[in-house]
Amino acid sequence: MAELTGDLLDRRAIRLAEEAADRDEAIRRCGEALVDTGAVHPGYVETMLARERSVSTYVGEGVAIPHGTLAGKDLVHRDALAVLRFPAGVDWGGQPVTVCVAIAARGDGHVELLASLAEILLDADRARALREATEPEDVLALLVPAPEDSNR
Repeated sequence: MAELTGDLLDRRAIRLAEEAADRDEAIRRCGEALVDTGAVHPGYVETMLARERSVSTYVGEGVAIPHGTLAGKDLVHRDALAVLRFPAGVDWGGQPVTVCVAIAARGDGHVELLASLAEILLDADRARALREATEPEDVLALLVPAPEDSNR
């Protein structure tokens, strides 16, 4: 299984004090984070909204994983993640969401990313830590594995 890496998660794409009136606005904010880091063309955001209209990206534990449609892959410059936290919560089709992990993937890399994220979300303590994170370092520590052999 692929590990989440620091190359995928740009620190600038970790935004932990976001607000959104509704699910679509939350998805747009996720898309903006991916655009701002140069991972996707602005048109990718519309494919994220189209994906959500066809199938909910809510995965449980207060987390949604918005991502684009297959047609949007050509709008992805590089595989990337964005982590946005909505402390007040967002109604996601009847489910409260406080964390969105947005995914941009050109190939099938998103499948492995989804599997890695699912592993985190299946661990109640790690899922809670992700929902409660207030510093980018907290998110990076949860999602990006530490090097095995650290030479400090």
